[in-house]
Amino acid sequence: MERRTLFPGRVLPALLILPQLVLTGVFFLWPALQAITSSLEREDAFGTSTEFVGLDNFADLFGDPLYLAAIGRTLVFCACVTAIAMGVALVLAVLADTEIRGRAFYRTMLIWPYAVAPAMAAVLWVLMFHPQIGLVGAWLNRIGIAWDYKLDGTQAMALVVLAAAWKQVSYNFIFFLAGLQAIPKTIIEAARIDGARGVRRFRTIVLPLLMPTVYFLLVVDLVYAAFDTFATVYAVNGGGPGQSTQTLVLKVYLDGVVNANVGSSSAQSVVLMAGVIVLCALQFRFLGRKAAT
Repeated sequence: MERRTLFPGRVLPALLILPQLVLTGVFFLWPALQAITSSLEREDAFGTSTEFVGLDNFADLFGDPLYLAAIGRTLVFCACVTAIAMGVALVLAVLADTEIRGRAFYRTMLIWPYAVAPAMAAVLWVLMFHPQIGLVGAWLNRIGIAWDYKLDGTQAMALVVLAAAWKQVSYNFIFFLAGLQAIPKTIIEAARIDGARGVRRFRTIVLPLLMPTVYFLLVVDLVYAAFDTFATVYAVNGGGPGQSTQTLVLKVYLDGVVNANVGSSSAQSVVLMAGVIVLCALQFRFLGRKAAT
């Protein structure tokens, strides 16, 4: 029998959701409204006056080859981070779900990296891949592989992708492991009896049942790569060398804070926010429906 909690009147329910509404309004709705307002304005060189320019900031953005290059760079970055983070986490979750000795210890160790701050994650990878003092970077140079992420844009992008993906693996691992444990063992046993083994059983039985989790993490990881990797990218090389690792979220900071171009920075924020909203809407409308069928 289903039990429901009924609150007397409307005051108590409103008070219970009031803290969340206040947080949403102060930390999301109000900054978003400010960004939209600033994106339609342009400040003078000293920041003392503003002028309403309509959509000129957006027109300038999409006519700027540097911004278009940053869009392409961000798409590649998000795709690589998502693919690596989800792929590695899925493999680790499958291994941790097997009957092995000390698996509780392994699961705990795999979850811990999620507690590391993004900037600290970048520092750890920099210490490993520094061309002179890094354990891996110095070793690569010793064996004849030219490695210097400070000078090579491709190497710098590879380093920030690895650092950002490593930080997200633990988050994905938690959900993948929970999804695997939610699959009825009777289905797995029936597939084993029918002769489905190893990779074939995973591909035909386990993965289809895990697809709702995959779709959820796909959107979460794309949003993470687009927004929450600012500290990681900035701490590794500040967007360099040149602009080889300058993603959209980092360009928003550099244009708005460093270069004091608030109108352009706000327009970039609105574009980035609109992209994430569209991505989430598509996930809820199409991917969620497909996962449910």
